[in-house]
Amino acid sequence: MTRNQVLKELKAFGSEATKRQLMKRGAREPIFGVKVADMKTIAKKIKGDQALALDLYESGNGDAMYLAGLVADGGKMTKTVLRKWARDANWHMIAEYTVPWVAAESKHGWDLALEWIDSGRAHVASAGWATIGSLVATRPDGEMDLGKLKSLLKRVEKEIHSSPNRVRYTMNGFVIAAASYVKALTADAVRTAKAIGKVEVEMDGTACKVPFAPEYIEKIKKRGAIGKKRKTAKC
Repeated sequence: MTRNQVLKELKAFGSEATKRQLMKRGAREPIFGVKVADMKTIAKKIKGDQALALDLYESGNGDAMYLAGLVADGGKMTKTVLRKWARDANWHMIAEYTVPWVAAESKHGWDLALEWIDSGRAHVASAGWATIGSLVATRPDGEMDLGKLKSLLKRVEKEIHSSPNRVRYTMNGFVIAAASYVKALTADAVRTAKAIGKVEVEMDGTACKVPFAPEYIEKIKKRGAIGKKRKTAKC
């Protein structure tokens, strides 16, 4: 399939109601308003077509950019392209999900995540924290720099409440991920979660809520799911 053919299919799946919901949450034009379930129908037909995935992201269409993340093979991504994806992410669903999913699959994920969290551009910093969260969720503990992760937990405790809006959200997500997926960090992450307390994030006027990390982690403990890795961060 070509980019234009995919865009045509996306347009057919789009709805004004979904578009309004997405725009309320920060999406920008151009966007058709396609539900993720419908995107996955298209993704099954084109998964693995790396050139097409890159082309879809370059289109600038919000639905196509999200779809690109479902289709792309992170293992084939270069640092240059990943940096461009992070830079060009035009709303938080792309910056905090699409880009981190693909970056975490690549061999550059860790280095780029550490680079991005120091960015002065909030959406890039958000992509960095979300990438670290995706890495701890999917990579074996033996591949992780536990000392660095502990220092990042301390950084979150110190900086979260003075950080930009969506950066606060992804920092909070990292704390939850560290506690949930890396047993050796659970105690440290719980201490961090209790220290930072409730995290205030403006959720674009929607009913969406910021997870309260101590309670969220406790629920995972009760399920006996601490340390259980995910096969992929994509969903």
